[in-house]
Amino acid sequence: MTDHVKPAVRWGIGHALPRAMLHMAARRGDLQGRLTVEATTGADLTGLFDEIRSHGPLAATTVGHTTARHAFVKEILSDDAFVTARPRFGPGMLGRLATWSATDLTHPVQPPSMLVTEPPAHTRYRKLVTRVFTARAVEQLRDRTQQIADELLDGLDPANPIEAIDAYCGLLPVTVISEILGVPQQERATVLAFGGAAAPSLDMGLSWRVFRDVESALITFDAWLSRHFEALRAEPGDNLLSRLIAAREDGVGLTERELKSTAGLVLAAGFETTVNLIGNGIALLTRHPEQLEILRERPELWGNAVDEILRVDPPVLMTGRMCTRDTTIAGTTVLRGQLVTTVLAGANRDPEVFENPAAFDVTRPNARDHVSFGAGRHYCLGAQLARMEGEIGLRTIFTRFPGLRPLSGARRRPTRILRGFERLPVALGG
Repeated sequence: MTDHVKPAVRWGIGHALPRAMLHMAARRGDLQGRLTVEATTGADLTGLFDEIRSHGPLAATTVGHTTARHAFVKEILSDDAFVTARPRFGPGMLGRLATWSATDLTHPVQPPSMLVTEPPAHTRYRKLVTRVFTARAVEQLRDRTQQIADELLDGLDPANPIEAIDAYCGLLPVTVISEILGVPQQERATVLAFGGAAAPSLDMGLSWRVFRDVESALITFDAWLSRHFEALRAEPGDNLLSRLIAAREDGVGLTERELKSTAGLVLAAGFETTVNLIGNGIALLTRHPEQLEILRERPELWGNAVDEILRVDPPVLMTGRMCTRDTTIAGTTVLRGQLVTTVLAGANRDPEVFENPAAFDVTRPNARDHVSFGAGRHYCLGAQLARMEGEIGLRTIFTRFPGLRPLSGARRRPTRILRGFERLPVALGG
């Protein structure tokens, strides 16, 4: 009986209650509530970003503050007074229920995930995987990434429309990250399915159905990781997971839970946001053919175009930080325990940093100043890899199929944190 009740309690405390509170707040005009609710609709949020900025450096909300100003997003993400943690319940009834119903299931927003740990643990985990994602290491993957993109496109018939997310945008990054991590080819469909099913796990306010699907996906993936680790222990290879299993610092290696959390996060983060980057890029470039024409005339701009895509339609909409001590930001006091939501997509439209910020311009000189990869100690570990895959993935498909055009039926994901397309039908021919 308890096995059935605990998930319902977890959902009620972690999702149903916050969802009801945020919807009520949205109806009252609260900026955090409106942002959370409107993000699921796929609507253009530019007007809301402008409204948040109009309230000053930090706009007050029901749960704390939010900001869409570039300078203060960077400041908060870099300040050690703010940590990556979800709201905690006190010693009252909700706190006791949260403790009673807690699960030891590996989850991307529960410790020991790098997303929600802080130094010294975060430093230790990050050190173990950083060398795989350095600029030099990523550059060594460039030829192989190009080969994968070519092979995927070789299998497409230009006379037949495709659903770009399933046929290309997802397969390219999952193949690359799987090779980095030593995932056998026959297992890559499992990784891809896990990414899609677990993507909503970053959100609060999930429906009961989505919550159950997410937990089921996490349970299945946890079991798969156990089997995969056993295989790698029996036959280690030249890949990141084999090195993580063998890694020792002062004679101490990662525990099984730390291994699973680190591996699962790198696997999912290594391709899930890149799927969004490539899909969002295809959508933007087909809506702005004049920008695509510039890239055909000046192919050296493809790298800059990727940063402009990241600025205009970032794969991650926002990220939250919990204040650990009373502190002051831009003259505003933020109390211990308050949540500050940094709106990455809003900071990318800050007119104080970007001239004519609503325009999509692949020649923009400071496109790389976006904050789509975050800032500070939690700056995205795979930023270089994502840029490289985005550049190759987009340049190659538009070079191979110059007549590529969008078809009806495109649909955005209903997720709040991750921003991308669930479906993106395109015609490859002219």
